[in-house]
Amino acid sequence: MGKNGTLKLITGNSNLPLAEAIASHLGCSLTPRIAKPFSDGEIRIEIGDNVRGSDVFVIQSTCKSVNDNLIELCLMIDALKRASAKRITAVVPYYGYARQDRKVIPRVPISAKMVADFISVAGASRLLTIDLHAGQIQGFFDIPVDNLYASKVLLEYLKELEGNKVVVSPDAGGMERARAFAKKMDCGLAIIDKRRDKPNQAEAMHVIGDVKGKMAIIVDDMVDTAGTLLTASKALKARGATSVIACASHPVLSGPAVERLVKSSIEKLIVTDTIPLSKEALDSGMIEVVSVAGLLAQAINNIHNESSVSVLFT
Repeated sequence: MGKNGTLKLITGNSNLPLAEAIASHLGCSLTPRIAKPFSDGEIRIEIGDNVRGSDVFVIQSTCKSVNDNLIELCLMIDALKRASAKRITAVVPYYGYARQDRKVIPRVPISAKMVADFISVAGASRLLTIDLHAGQIQGFFDIPVDNLYASKVLLEYLKELEGNKVVVSPDAGGMERARAFAKKMDCGLAIIDKRRDKPNQAEAMHVIGDVKGKMAIIVDDMVDTAGTLLTASKALKARGATSVIACASHPVLSGPAVERLVKSSIEKLIVTDTIPLSKEALDSGMIEVVSVAGLLAQAINNIHNESSVSVLFT
């Protein structure tokens, strides 16, 4: 038993395989619960074990169906709070609504802030997540936030690839991430000059940097409709890249994403298991998954034992 009571893990329905993998790493079992809809679509939550005085970690990605998974997370936190859990940590491997983090045009919400309020008001004492779309979202919370980096596990895979490599940022906003990858891999860096006219639509204009005769590795925090990857891969091939590999933390893969990837110049897409893949994505044969279960398990263990989480950032 730690300083904050007995460690307990509980999960919603968004990503059961990841939750089971985390529990396996920690050598414990998932707390039983009921989380299913009533006939009218409202969500029924019931915790099946005593959590009084416990240190509870609720594992739930806010991926598709985003609204259902978000409400399920908040209801589970509320149920745990009312059951007298000593501390509740929301483990949200993929934080949805993160792209709406500021007002870019009049009369729109700052959705990332609203979701932060939902989680905090529900009763969470802390948030543990991976690769927030924008680091400043941590400031939307009045509770501690641990934003881990999936690069720790993705780099282990990328370093094994043979060939003359160059890391590519798909846009200016991803330069810091790409630079960190390039530094760890000791290779060159390039950027796609991208202009977006509408949401989920992107056009790559030209490549800044030397990619000729090299394996181009595009790194991003998420792949949604894959429009950015499609146009980026075309631009890289046109500039002489011998091959194109994409790498992203969160495989959102909505709409025509998988179809676009299959038809693109991309040889392989490497992602983590923060979001479970659809059958279509699994059957594509071009997506490889590396797990963040060990990383999250270590973070949960450190938080539970009041030891440093910063050691996981190196």
